Amino acid sequence: MRPLYAAGFTTAFGAHGIAANLGGFTAERHASWLALGGLLALYDGAEVLLKPVFGALADRVGPRPVLLGGLIAFAAASACFALSADAELLWLARLGQGAAASAFSPAASMLVARLNPRAGHGRAYGSYGFWKSIGHTAGPLLGGALVRLGGLPLLFAVTAALAGAVTVRAAVTVPVVAPLPRARQTVLDLARRLADGSFVRPTLALACATAALSAGVGFLPVIGHRAGLGPVATGAAVSVLALCAAIAQPRAGRALDTGRTGLTTGIAAGLLLTAAGLAAAPVPGLVGLLTAAVAVGGGTGLVTPIALAALAAAAPAERLGQTMGAAELGRELGDAGGPLVLASAASATTLGVGFAVLAALVALAAPVAARRPAQAPPEDPSAA
Repeated sequence: MRPLYAAGFTTAFGAHGIAANLGGFTAERHASWLALGGLLALYDGAEVLLKPVFGALADRVGPRPVLLGGLIAFAAASACFALSADAELLWLARLGQGAAASAFSPAASMLVARLNPRAGHGRAYGSYGFWKSIGHTAGPLLGGALVRLGGLPLLFAVTAALAGAVTVRAAVTVPVVAPLPRARQTVLDLARRLADGSFVRPTLALACATAALSAGVGFLPVIGHRAGLGPVATGAAVSVLALCAAIAQPRAGRALDTGRTGLTTGIAAGLLLTAAGLAAAPVPGLVGLLTAAVAVGGGTGLVTPIALAALAAAAPAERLGQTMGAAELGRELGDAGGPLVLASAASATTLGVGFAVLAALVALAAPVAARRPAQAPPEDPSAA
């Protein structure tokens, strides 16, 4: 499992370490809010298009080659900007990183489920999420330090080296997991499965949590920058968000496996806590910044392993990669949409209103995502 954790760490470190420093990068060039939102969304936009494709490919050929190919491509895309130091290539490098992550991310999620018993999926996804959150934590903090030392090219160079090292480790230690026999599936069969509540509800929860996380990583540093904080200080604030998510995820997974929390309870509580954190972001001073970071991190950390375990449990084993890839599509729509929603509202009004709009959307989604299936109520009414 360690190479899978390292792969999760790599994509989180690269994606969020760079995202947390794009606010300062665009501010120095007097770019618009929409330019920042576009750079933040580009990475995730590539994942929106390609994760279902690579998830289905993992079902067909097995997850290991998809994992390794994605890691190699991630290293290459990072090295592209690191070697050129051309600001015009930043957009292309972020696009390439997103495309590469769309391959190895669903493959890693598939391997987590295939290599662990179903009764332990909560713990397994909690641990996987923990290491991704450690990447989220270290990325903004170390990314800010690296940018201060050598600018964005140095950060991209370190990301390329990290991805290369993880590729070697994964190639040596990740076992071959053969694809399972699959029955013929029509487009209508796929549509019915993806329209089922057991898929839609956890995917909606992941989308909302990821939207809040992405917007927080991208725009909380902007609040810090306006308050006169440097890149290391703003990176540290974002790292608090990721650290809270890291602490929450293993605990949420264990609570689910042991029955101390349920799917609906955990998802609803996590989304409402996340919405409260977004609403607190515009509060003036360091108090608002840190309150938002703690609440958004804790809320998303509660939602993520519970929703992933629910998806893995409901998915047919032979279609696990396709299911995870499709769920990642919804998740990345949130990841790309969160910054764009906030940026669009902020461009028309103020940054505080942008945070309030996103907070309202997440809060409204909580009862929908946590609704119990109508066909499987917790109690049998006829037994009363």
